[in-house]
Amino acid sequence: MQAQQKDVISPEQAGTLHGLFLERARRTPDKVAYRHFVQDTWRDLTWREMQAFVARWQAALAGLGLQRGDRVAIMLRNCPQWVMFDQAAMSLGLITVPLYTVDRPDNIAYIINDAGVKLMLFENAEQWQALRTVRDQLGGVKCFVSLDQLNDDEPRLKSSAEFLPVSAQLQPAPPCQMGELASIIYTSGTTGKPKGVMLSHANMLSNAHACLDTFTMFPDDLLLSFLPLSHTFERTLGYYLTVMTGATVAFARSIPHLSEDLQTIHPTVLISVPRIYERVYSAIKSKLEEGSPLKHKLFNLAVETGWARFLHEQGRGSWKASFLLWPILQKLVAQKILDKLGGRLRVAVSGGAALAPDISKVFVGLGLPVVQGYGLTETSPVIAGNHMENNFPDSVGQPIRDVQVRIGAQNALLVKGPNVMMGYWNNPEATSAMIDADGWLNTGDTVSFTDTGHIHITGRIKEIIVMSNGEKVPPGDMEIAILHDPLIDQVMIFGEGRPYLVALAVLNPEVWLHIAEKVGVRPDMPESLTDSNVQAKVLRRIARNLSGFPGYANVHRVILLRDPWTIENGLLTPKLSLKRPEVTQRFAAQIKQLYEGH
Repeated sequence: MQAQQKDVISPEQAGTLHGLFLERARRTPDKVAYRHFVQDTWRDLTWREMQAFVARWQAALAGLGLQRGDRVAIMLRNCPQWVMFDQAAMSLGLITVPLYTVDRPDNIAYIINDAGVKLMLFENAEQWQALRTVRDQLGGVKCFVSLDQLNDDEPRLKSSAEFLPVSAQLQPAPPCQMGELASIIYTSGTTGKPKGVMLSHANMLSNAHACLDTFTMFPDDLLLSFLPLSHTFERTLGYYLTVMTGATVAFARSIPHLSEDLQTIHPTVLISVPRIYERVYSAIKSKLEEGSPLKHKLFNLAVETGWARFLHEQGRGSWKASFLLWPILQKLVAQKILDKLGGRLRVAVSGGAALAPDISKVFVGLGLPVVQGYGLTETSPVIAGNHMENNFPDSVGQPIRDVQVRIGAQNALLVKGPNVMMGYWNNPEATSAMIDADGWLNTGDTVSFTDTGHIHITGRIKEIIVMSNGEKVPPGDMEIAILHDPLIDQVMIFGEGRPYLVALAVLNPEVWLHIAEKVGVRPDMPESLTDSNVQAKVLRRIARNLSGFPGYANVHRVILLRDPWTIENGLLTPKLSLKRPEVTQRFAAQIKQLYEGH
């Protein structure tokens, strides 16, 4: 597989993450590196052009008198400037601290102060207005740089037009060892303050290179980047890996534009979290519910036939006569759905959270090879991944090259390898709680291994609900199952120390209109959410999706909500993980009512 990828730059050839960029620009200067949407059109940037921009950012940063090891923060959506700034900073020995553009100002202030950030790059007036609310907490920042021109009397504020010289020559980087700190990435914990994960050049270089064993990426591949680059998953696989292989990256305009961008860009590789696949799956299910029984049967036949073909190709199933129908099923069903994803996808990588096996089965059955992987920010991030030719979609795959795994106490997965972080910034207690004296990192996820060496995540040590009857249930797995229903956009299971489980469910506005009409209630009236017929109907739908769980893992009551849980209202982390304590606190009164009299 590696032999096919002739233009791959090895970690040894790169030396550092900046060395990786320089080597790519040297090897393929005139190849398109990035595609981005600017002034109503898609524009291309070659590696040579990127290097010229990096030189200008380097000169501007060098003029500030920052010292090697100083921290600088990036708060941009995915765009070429993210890469330019990252590379320029590393070329001077500065440590980059990525920030989520949608994070709360108080959280950003905490990170900036904890990391001792000296310079912050952001994008526009809207972000600046949010930062102004915590400006009195940002005294340590010497300079704020905005991509847009802003009118403000803040003496530390500059626009990128003022900040950057018209041209510059890229200066050689100071000597740097692979094991040196490259970036501090703050984990958006669902509880407590975020912790700064220290990743070295070697951490991310080795991780990106090892991932090429699980799926190929070629110089003529085109990747659509939409997960935030502040997320390690996207940064390692969607940025450093593409530089390593010479593939082109197109930066999506936004998540709302994603469907349109997929059909404009026609990517060959997709790197995503399960939520995107879940949304596409929900849209398919909604369409099928509106369609004829024949359409439904045809879809199921296409998925089952495609799945059987996949198992046969993997050497785990026999040939079937139904395979002869595949060209027709592909044309009538599969290709129409895959065209919505651009029509050219060669591989789709899923990570960041568990992808439900039946959702994997649908996409794999339709002819889209979905390979699921697994990791943590603290492991740069990939620990394991499925190989294209040895793909068990119900698992997270096998450990990647040079990464050792074993099962520890409480069936927790322990990991050791070149991808394991240097530690938490300014937090030796948290570091020693996570990594033992022998270098084994405790992921906190419980697992089982199959005889093929594939890893199955069975739960999370901390995310187990213990009911008052002593029964233990994994809320995450139940929530994934419930989210198969297109009516429910977000859900949280509650029941710690209680006699039964309840659910809080945010409804999909379009499907809710349809359901309300069927039941005969006005969807815009608050009392419609507590209508006994509506409640009974939703509980029946939830029960159907939970039929594979033990009887005690049953949802007895539900709180229906119309307003989504967001980062802005404090109920989601910037990685879109549920903040369980905050949701519980916000709806404490309604939850209490569900248990009254029991």
